[in-house]
Amino acid sequence: MRFVRTLLRLPLLAVHVGVLLPLVVAVLVFPGSRRWIWNGESAHGRVIRWWSAGLMRVFGFRVRRFGTPLAGPVLFVANHVSWIDIELFHSQLWAGFVSKAEVERWPLVGELASLGGTLYHHRGSQDSLHGVMHQMLLRLQAGRPVAVFPEGRATDGAALGVFHARIFQPAVLANVPAQPVALRYGAGGEAQRVVAFAPGESFAGNFIRLLGEPGRVAEVHFLEPVAPSEDGRRRMADTCRERIAAAMAR
Repeated sequence: MRFVRTLLRLPLLAVHVGVLLPLVVAVLVFPGSRRWIWNGESAHGRVIRWWSAGLMRVFGFRVRRFGTPLAGPVLFVANHVSWIDIELFHSQLWAGFVSKAEVERWPLVGELASLGGTLYHHRGSQDSLHGVMHQMLLRLQAGRPVAVFPEGRATDGAALGVFHARIFQPAVLANVPAQPVALRYGAGGEAQRVVAFAPGESFAGNFIRLLGEPGRVAEVHFLEPVAPSEDGRRRMADTCRERIAAAMAR
């Protein structure tokens, strides 16, 4: 059935990429698209949300949202298992993500990520990290949201990794809240390890494998925000992790 599902979804993927993506790109590169407001949402954000929601449907996911995302400058922090986490998040809300530099070279996802304002970090480079955190601070101070994966890398989906506190520093400096976001795949999160990258699996391998997976639910839980803390970034990181862990366990 995996082969059959892949064959059935390939034409849908071709239309979504070959026909609809150029329309999305045209809006994103058009000057002033961020200033076009429609029902409180910019055209820039709306087309990214619309296209990402469509891609989730192509892959057989039925997206459900719980809770309400904060508006304005906020640091969204989410758990991370696969490339499709970004599409799942963007199906509900646009925010410029912080991602590893390799994503920029990924077919399709990398191009859209760049147009969507992704900040790329070269792992192991302190200069790159300082530059990314400075850009995060500037965006938050300008009233724009930023999204991060505080685990620092995709996990195998079995458990949450450690949340690195340093990535919360821009929120502390800008005096804006962090909102934890739990991303769950399958009923009760039973498909976290299915969606996650298998050991040694490439982006292309994960992409094709997920295209043939059975249809399942994908959940986005916008949880209680965490205020910028006098205790500093470590307290914010631990509180966000606790709230995501609790949501994943429900």
